[in-house]
Amino acid sequence: MNTLRFFWSNQAQIYELTLEHLELVAISMLLAVFIGLPLGILLTRRPRFRKVVLGGATVVQTIPSLALFGFLLPAPWFGGRADRLAVTALTLYALLPIIQNTYAGITGVDPGIREAARGMGMTDLQLLFQVELPLAFGVILAGIRVATVITVGVATIAAAIGAGGLGEFIFRGLAMVDNRVILAGALPAALMALAAEFFLARLERRFRYA
Repeated sequence: MNTLRFFWSNQAQIYELTLEHLELVAISMLLAVFIGLPLGILLTRRPRFRKVVLGGATVVQTIPSLALFGFLLPAPWFGGRADRLAVTALTLYALLPIIQNTYAGITGVDPGIREAARGMGMTDLQLLFQVELPLAFGVILAGIRVATVITVGVATIAAAIGAGGLGEFIFRGLAMVDNRVILAGALPAALMALAAEFFLARLERRFRYA
């Protein structure tokens, strides 16, 4: 009952921080898709860059989130504002699954379909946009789904640098040793991740088996 009472009395702040958290995730994911999708396509056309691009994205994934925020702090543009720094770090974390799945989805297209399209006189761009991307879209969505769930979780760390979001409740609760405050941040973040997983998984299945 105490936890429910705390949620009710702080609903306005929970709502505000949930919107902040959602904004961080949405902006980061949009940037990650706009960067990761072209990079994944590039790797299918220029395989020699595969080790460099995927290796760099993998290295970023191995860096602890707080450490990555610390590495970006000295940067003149990113480090000047907490929200920019958080979005940059979250975008970097989201890149690997998007690049990997874009590459895997396109290269996994049946070679016979690709040859048939070329036999019809399709250019490389037509082949990409009319054949490869539509067929690979389910696999690409799987990468976006994984990246989104990761980003929702990592975004809670953004509060440590003053970027807002639900992590503010979590860090405040840890400092106060108060489970109610921790849950006020953890539960909405978990529900957000589950909602993203559910929606994108349904969308992914629709495109995979269409």
